[in-house]
Amino acid sequence: MTYKMIVFDWDGTVFDSTGLIADLIRLSCTEVGFTDPGEHAASYVIGMGLPQAFAMLVPQASHEQINQILERYRYHYLQQRNSVKLFKEVVPLLTSLRDLGVICTVATGKSRAGLNRTMAECQVAHFFAASRCADECFSKPHPQMLEQLLNEFSLAPNHALMIGDTTHDLNMAHALGVPAVSVQSGAHSLQLLQQVPHLKSFLSINEVAPWLISQIKQGSA
Repeated sequence: MTYKMIVFDWDGTVFDSTGLIADLIRLSCTEVGFTDPGEHAASYVIGMGLPQAFAMLVPQASHEQINQILERYRYHYLQQRNSVKLFKEVVPLLTSLRDLGVICTVATGKSRAGLNRTMAECQVAHFFAASRCADECFSKPHPQMLEQLLNEFSLAPNHALMIGDTTHDLNMAHALGVPAVSVQSGAHSLQLLQQVPHLKSFLSINEVAPWLISQIKQGSA
């Protein structure tokens, strides 16, 4: 298989942020007067767009209350964002993919402003040829983000690979026939991830890196 484009999820896949995000989701709900949704529920919605995530967690909330929760979440995240960082092998992997001529892209539940800020702070924006965010497309697991990335580079589904940490990522890929691998370093457990057909599951992106480089080199041999 020749993978011409790798589509990375962000939080929990390349950025070790799911613990912080789940904590802030819970805190933001309680600050606006709602019951703490708990760790499991807060983790499950990571990867979706934040408005959709909070609407699922607090279905009784009005549109105004959802906006209040979002404001609290964004406030806390901006205060604590420097406490999280990229996984160890991300930059070496991106460097290797660039040197092999592979297109790197991102499909994320983050907002455009949030992704741009984080990429700039991590100094990795130059590695990515394109990205799609939840405030530009339908939220995962809808396949619009991935479909647009395929169309932008005129690629067939089997020439791309999705890497993600949630069933939202895997279902998005599965809907379009895009191969996918999962990482267990983020929001969803291996038990959940195994409910969606995909190629392989790895502990983290650190373990994906050698496998992926080997696959690409074999495909181009």
